[in-house]
Amino acid sequence: MRALLTLIPLACAVAVAGTAIAQEAGKSVWQGIYTEDQAQRGAGTYAQRCGACHGAALNGTGEAPPLIGGEFVSHWDTMTVGDLFDRVRTTMPQNDPQSLTREEYADVLAFLLKNNGFPAGGQPLDKRSEVLATIGITAEKPAGL
Repeated sequence: MRALLTLIPLACAVAVAGTAIAQEAGKSVWQGIYTEDQAQRGAGTYAQRCGACHGAALNGTGEAPPLIGGEFVSHWDTMTVGDLFDRVRTTMPQNDPQSLTREEYADVLAFLLKNNGFPAGGQPLDKRSEVLATIGITAEKPAGL
């Protein structure tokens, strides 16, 4: 039992270090992680499935929070695109969670990234949570990018 109690903190430390290394080795939202075409598709899906609650301009309505601007970006700062993707995928639309395909959720996320000033690139945003978990969200553009 004593050996088990000694190993638990060690296992936790290794897991935390592994997550930090994976994020450091991963990409950033500032490196063009979606395409313009994907964001355009996401705009259509957003208008049909999200805009009624979050507003056509992404600025929130009633209880639905804004999906654009400083409050949104600072909330997700230091998290990963995988965290954001999984939150949206498992909880939205509020009246019908998980009702879109993974591709549609990725498209909507590309639309949100574009509207928050993150640049487009040459490859579409992936639809797999494990891949998206390696892409960090930072409110400020890192030096050198």
